Amino acid sequence: MFNPSRDEARNFLFESWRKRKANELLTPLEDLVVQLIAKHPEYHHVFDQPDNYQDKDYAPEHGATNPFLHLMMHLTIEEQISIDQPAGIRAHFVRLTHKFESEHDAQHRMMECLSEMIWQAQRNATQPDAAIYLTCLQGE
Repeated sequence: MFNPSRDEARNFLFESWRKRKANELLTPLEDLVVQLIAKHPEYHHVFDQPDNYQDKDYAPEHGATNPFLHLMMHLTIEEQISIDQPAGIRAHFVRLTHKFESEHDAQHRMMECLSEMIWQAQRNATQPDAAIYLTCLQGE
């Protein structure tokens, strides 16, 4: 899944959850995804009803969290931690995990900084800048 479309990413999440519920064999990536979904029971109804949520839009101005974006950000952070990219991200994760006494809460704080970096890039029409991400993490 190098650069999946919105539908491909959503289908991957739906299919991974379906396979877990059917006790089918999961790939390592699917297993990671279902672990992330399992940590978010507030989204289980979404993944239990793909026909109702496949095309649903989540506009920020309506205040609803996009469960697909949220889980894909978790997945992004998991990947960043596993390869320590940007350099130093793993140390920030360890520090935040100790601070919040929870890996999950640490990742949620990291998401805020990841979102800030993405927002800055979109606002300025530039590539994402890891320095913005890391500077934000230092303040957490």
